[in-house]
Amino acid sequence: IHFYKRLKMFGEKGLELVKEAARTHHSLIPFNEDVVRQTLEETRALWDANRTEVAETSAIGASITLRHAAIERNKRCLLAYLNHRVEKLRTMRWQFGAVLPEEMRMNLCEPEMEFFNKYNKALAGYMRAVGTDLTNDNAPPKSLYIEVRVKQDHGEIETADGEVVLLKKGTQHHLPRDLCEQLVMQGVLEHVVS
Repeated sequence: IHFYKRLKMFGEKGLELVKEAARTHHSLIPFNEDVVRQTLEETRALWDANRTEVAETSAIGASITLRHAAIERNKRCLLAYLNHRVEKLRTMRWQFGAVLPEEMRMNLCEPEMEFFNKYNKALAGYMRAVGTDLTNDNAPPKSLYIEVRVKQDHGEIETADGEVVLLKKGTQHHLPRDLCEQLVMQGVLEHVVS
């Protein structure tokens, strides 16, 4: 009975990561380093147990097969968790632009920040090569101008027709959509829907 209880626990931490990814489908919570580490430790312990048993018996028995299945399951769970987070980062790049809001950056671990920065560089290089900004106009615009309110001081911007507009906190402007979209994604402006 003791052996059965130990086997029943294989893969629980990996499953916890998958459940967390499913629960946080629309947001990105802080990287769960503790559960990832515990899953890796369990996987390493299973691997070591398999190596020891094979070295002692020179045969592959049912217990080795069971532990190997648990190793593979943990691996799939870890990869699913990491893939979910990477896909969320890609989505956030298109949603927020090249600069993530501070509350999002706080939830990323160092390798995720590194991935985000490399993805930014790759996307920017591609857009330069093809000569267009792919992040603009994800949905067809209803009008070429939009009403925006300035949420934080930003300084002056120049429109395509040469008009200089001072973006001062609390002011409201009627500006070309393509000029505002990046600033709206960065949180400098907010779209005022009338």
